[in-house]
Amino acid sequence: MDSWQKILKDSISDAKTLSEKFDIPLDQMQKMEKHFAIKITPYYLSLIKEKGDPLYKQVVPDIRELEDGELFEDPLGEDQDSPVNNIVHRYPDRCLFLVSPVCASYCRFCTRKRKVGDPSKISMRYIDEGIQYIGDHPEIRDVIISGGDPLLLPDDKIDYILRNLRSIPHIQILRIGTRVPCFLPQRITPELVQVLKQYHPLFMNVHFNHPDELAPPAVEALGRLADAGIPLGNQTVLLKGVNDDPEVMKKLMQKLLQARVRPYYIYQADMVFGTEHFRTRVEKGLEIIKALRGWTSGLAVPHFVIDAPGGGGKIPLLPEYVQSITDKEVILRNYEGKRYVYNQPRSARRRKTVRESHFAAMELEEIF
Repeated sequence: MDSWQKILKDSISDAKTLSEKFDIPLDQMQKMEKHFAIKITPYYLSLIKEKGDPLYKQVVPDIRELEDGELFEDPLGEDQDSPVNNIVHRYPDRCLFLVSPVCASYCRFCTRKRKVGDPSKISMRYIDEGIQYIGDHPEIRDVIISGGDPLLLPDDKIDYILRNLRSIPHIQILRIGTRVPCFLPQRITPELVQVLKQYHPLFMNVHFNHPDELAPPAVEALGRLADAGIPLGNQTVLLKGVNDDPEVMKKLMQKLLQARVRPYYIYQADMVFGTEHFRTRVEKGLEIIKALRGWTSGLAVPHFVIDAPGGGGKIPLLPEYVQSITDKEVILRNYEGKRYVYNQPRSARRRKTVRESHFAAMELEEIF
């Protein structure tokens, strides 16, 4: 079996090869290559069934990427919340630590297109600076390690980062965000797993967008991580023509659970330049959540969120299950659309009655 390094080295990473592979005009590919790097692992390429299918759309450039649609380079305002290189500190008790500039394959909808693939923008030179910042801020208890993809670093570099973060007394939780189990499952070696399992509590959020991505090699890689005691969550991006279908999304969530991965988030696609053709209406996400909740296991229902443009953070969205709330009762609609009434506690009603009587007495005194 080829090593993961050789598989990665054999990736398609130039416009000419991809143009020939899928019969796409070379000039179009070359134009798009200037805006965002191309890389597709041989493994992921083997999962693409035909030109234009849901996996193809995620990694093969599309001429529509040159149509910005008035979107943004930094849609989440990460740069404004970056106090030092490679750190984004937005939430009070946690921060994002960018440790790798590269990915196994490049998603065409990437939020960090402005940085990913450019070692000068996510530089290994600043790893120690990031660790120092985290150590100097005792309010940080949770570190999300991302990039690029952290698992493309050599084992000794991953060990160095985790060991130094784990040595900081106020750090309680370490999280790794990765798409390696999807794009390059061969990277999840016994040696890597041995490194990771030393640093519990360590969590991992993986990224699968379509059921076809959960092929046997990916499921086996996820199993190795789960066997090491690493809780696995999945973050999915809602993408037009990829997974904007309730049945496709339900199948994805169910297959994730079978692979011992807990569905965590469905993200509304970020407003990043060159991705207008991927974006759905927000109502589509609400429709999908409605098709999941009650119709499949609650474990298979992730949070649907918008990561608010400009740095507002993740905002959850839910279908309208609550019809009305009064001091007396709550009117609800269940997953089938049937109406139910939940009575408020009597004590709350009694307190209101006492207050109303008090104010009524005051009004009488004023009258007389």
